[in-house]
Amino acid sequence: MTFIMSNSLDTTFSALADPTRRQILAMLLEDDMAVTDVAYPFDMSLAAISKHLIVLTAAGLITQEKRGRVKWCKLDPDALRAASVWMQGFGQFEPVNLDAFERFLKAELPDRDETPSSDP
Repeated sequence: MTFIMSNSLDTTFSALADPTRRQILAMLLEDDMAVTDVAYPFDMSLAAISKHLIVLTAAGLITQEKRGRVKWCKLDPDALRAASVWMQGFGQFEPVNLDAFERFLKAELPDRDETPSSDP
């Protein structure tokens, strides 16, 4: 059981290590989104975004479902529970508060409605 838990945590933390995937999670905190809507703010191909979504799905952080012709992504509200419990084991971390996590992500990530500037 410990091996399965460790493997699951490895997958979760690996998925969270990428800034694009963290930004996708921040977007999905607001609402379910179609894959094409998830891809819109990024300067990468739909195929590249789909690969990020596969990683997030494999980690159990999001779910994807087909509604008609459109594939939708949804944040799993309990997705970070195992990681939170593991971090609490060190006694240095508080339980993950998703509202606080959302505020943190909004502060750290640029607003997706803003157009990126060309300044370095």
